[in-house]
Amino acid sequence: MNNSFNHMISIAPMVDKTDRHFRYFARLLTKKTLLYTEMITSQAIIHGDRKKLLDFNPTENPVALQIAASNPDELYKAVKIAEDWNYDEINLNAGCPSDRVSGNMMGASLMAYPELIAEMISSMKSATKKPVTVKHRIGISSSKVTSSFMPYGFFNDLGHLSDFMIIINKAAPDRNIIHARIAILEGLSPKENRDIPPLDYDMVYNLKKQFPNSIIEINGGIKTLDEIHEHLTHVDSVMIGREAYSNPAFMARFDSLYNPQDSMTLTRRTIIEDLLPYIEDLESKGENAHLALSHTLGLFQNQPGSSLWKRLLSTPSLGTKSILLRDALASLPQDILDKEI
Repeated sequence: MNNSFNHMISIAPMVDKTDRHFRYFARLLTKKTLLYTEMITSQAIIHGDRKKLLDFNPTENPVALQIAASNPDELYKAVKIAEDWNYDEINLNAGCPSDRVSGNMMGASLMAYPELIAEMISSMKSATKKPVTVKHRIGISSSKVTSSFMPYGFFNDLGHLSDFMIIINKAAPDRNIIHARIAILEGLSPKENRDIPPLDYDMVYNLKKQFPNSIIEINGGIKTLDEIHEHLTHVDSVMIGREAYSNPAFMARFDSLYNPQDSMTLTRRTIIEDLLPYIEDLESKGENAHLALSHTLGLFQNQPGSSLWKRLLSTPSLGTKSILLRDALASLPQDILDKEI
């Protein structure tokens, strides 16, 4: 067990969402929350454009690299390569239910093979001194995946999950991030797998009782600060996914979990003004500023001016996106811009 654990809250890795632009934006709202990359496969790191895949702005730290893999040797190589970047921890994805991932013996399908997960965690720990964590679900259901551990194609009870933990704990992961749903590997899309399988927070709570020395982080359907506080009475930390992306102002409240006095006084005006130099820098390099701004569409969620903000960001402009942001500062309701988040 690594003693470097010191966070209460993280933002979940989300494909096509938690890229370096989102992480820069998120860091304007919260300084202490652990951020994640999108899921990256070990083969992509070994054979792909590493700079494009792994580069990030130092202001994004603390940030974790999430890797999907099925081969311990490949995973070792990928983690070794990533050592040249200043990630704060390395995470193994054992919870993604998509056909593309689980069909290649990665993601949630790995839960049928806990011995393999343990072997991969050991490979990761031999490649880095940084914390090594694993993200998984409370169980899986599949008509195609069976194993000696899961001979009937599913497990969805606390006893089976406890057996799973016993096996992977042989490799001593530094933290288990547990999405409190089973993963259904056939018949549901990744989006449906985030909604249709029912949440079972109690199973995660009970697992923590059975493994009090394991650091357990809960994930799935968490939308309010009150819910975060409630979960923290049962487990060690909380991971927020879609709510942080669709309503990013929510992230401005996260630092108060550590110390209420540490909370920043933020307004939407200060966020936009702080984002401007980043957008100008992207434009000066010929990079895609529109992509970066797409992550901010929810900044005015549930506020007057939300439709105007989204329309401004989505409207083709003859000028630059930085000019568009200045137009937004002039056009949006001034009281909403200056209201503390």
